[in-house]
Amino acid sequence: MSYIAPQVKPKFDTLSVGLRNIILEKDVQINTIHDLIRVLEEIVKEGEEEG
Repeated sequence: MSYIAPQVKPKFDTLSVGLRNIILEKDVQINTIHDLIRVLEEIVKEGEEEG
């Protein structure tokens, strides 16, 4: 189960529902905005590889 720190949650909540669901399915810990950016970059990279 993914964890989103309370201080990052407002930024997380601005993402689309689909993107939030992808992040939650990844079973990641997001404690800082940098963690969120890293996970988003991973998702983009995975999307490009599936291309």
